[in-house]
Amino acid sequence: MILVNTDYISGKEIETISLVKGSTIQSKHIGKDITQSFKTLVGGELKAYNEMMNDARALATKRMVAEAQAIGADAVVNIRYASSAVMQGAAEVIVYGTAVRFINK
Repeated sequence: MILVNTDYISGKEIETISLVKGSTIQSKHIGKDITQSFKTLVGGELKAYNEMMNDARALATKRMVAEAQAIGADAVVNIRYASSAVMQGAAEVIVYGTAVRFINK
């Protein structure tokens, strides 16, 4: 499965199938949440939250790819990510794009 954030794939003629998406809501356990709260007092990178967001993006992407594969796509183009805070210490990540098939594989 080819994943790109452009509306084309060099050297490929494509046919649009459908919009596909994946999402997840992630949170850290209370211990990590408390230690990250202390980190905000002194500043610096919140590594536990960074890790949480990376995991959330990976899971959302995996779900989008599964949806694309289920409808026979060869690739997903125009991929975009968005995130939002759902509550203290929890965030939603959504990824979406256009599933396409290659013409004349």
